[in-house]
Amino acid sequence: QVQLVESGGGLVQSGGSLTLACAAPGPIFGSYTTGWFRQAPGKEREFVGGISWTSGSTDYVDNVKGRVTISIGNAKTTAFLQMNNLKPGDTAVYFCAITTNREPSDSSSDYDNWGQGTQVTVSS
Repeated sequence: QVQLVESGGGLVQSGGSLTLACAAPGPIFGSYTTGWFRQAPGKEREFVGGISWTSGSTDYVDNVKGRVTISIGNAKTTAFLQMNNLKPGDTAVYFCAITTNREPSDSSSDYDNWGQGTQVTVSS
């Protein structure tokens, strides 16, 4: 089992930015596709975006496109989720996960390992 640990969450004002990190014990992000999900109070878990391990191509859900960038660190031990122009609707617990799929999937059931999550709270 691969251990993933999210960090970087916190409290920010509307319009602010945060970068979340997902740390792994080794360079797994060179051989697994990464997905980022979030779960807000009273909401279902939602796909935010992902990055393919084969090509590095990214995929984002439409309502965050242009505000979110997913990347992998050079050592392949960390995945990042950079979020700009945050809105109160972005308040959620954010999770990273990995899948053997070559391209990101928006279905949480396709992912094999999950981190414990990090809280992002955006105030108005």
